[in-house]
Amino acid sequence: MKIYVTDPDGKEHELEGLDGWRVMEIIKDYGLPLKAECGGACCCATCHVYVHEDWVDKLYEMRDDEEDMLDEAIDVQDNSRLSCQILMSEALDGLKVTIAPGTEI
Repeated sequence: MKIYVTDPDGKEHELEGLDGWRVMEIIKDYGLPLKAECGGACCCATCHVYVHEDWVDKLYEMRDDEEDMLDEAIDVQDNSRLSCQILMSEALDGLKVTIAPGTEI
């Protein structure tokens, strides 16, 4: 499975996604600049990403706790999600996200 991540400098990276892994874990594992301070507990907004428009409707609905955390994020958009709340699966092969401002290391 592939995931395509655009970093804060605008460069796209092709990463190998693992089934059941959080997108945040994959991004961090590849050493891309994403804070992800709470480690995936949905207790911060430092893993905020923008999901490419082609993929927004393919994700699970946002839970209330994720929506609450996004209220604390910078430059929230309609396609904003916390990458710790997106689990990779075959259905998301080719997912495209962009690291949002304020979350880079």
